[in-house]
Amino acid sequence: MTNYKIRRFNPETDIEAVQLVNSICLPENYPRFFFLEIANKFPEGFNVAELEGFGDIAGYEMTRIERGLSNYGFGICKKGHIISIAVMDKYRRLKIAEKLMDAAHKALRLRDVREVYLEVRESNQAALNLYQKLGYQQHKISKHYYTDGESAIIMISKI
Repeated sequence: MTNYKIRRFNPETDIEAVQLVNSICLPENYPRFFFLEIANKFPEGFNVAELEGFGDIAGYEMTRIERGLSNYGFGICKKGHIISIAVMDKYRRLKIAEKLMDAAHKALRLRDVREVYLEVRESNQAALNLYQKLGYQQHKISKHYYTDGESAIIMISKI
């Protein structure tokens, strides 16, 4: 069993490791400044899974707070947006993604955010299963969302 802890992203020590996880796990890669901007605006919503005893980063999640129309009522509200979450292949099935999502939800609730959304590739069945397990529901499909032309399923949840 691999032991890990979920902790807040540290821009000074974690940026290269997070960028590496992003580049290996996801076809959508973000520039360095984007990660740092997200961490600066909502630091408690950017977390990493660190392997205990090694200090290696097994995964990360980054979240931001936006304002938009409520999916569950009327009017404008604060919404959480799970921008990116990734876990290295060899550390999957250890509930790391679930714990990272939990950390994101806790951080959002501390900022009085009660609904959240994310985009997921239609072909990513493992992620779809996880999000459904966490209470997310399919809201709509965004055709050709990703640069390779694949569509995204927009999923929403109350938290």
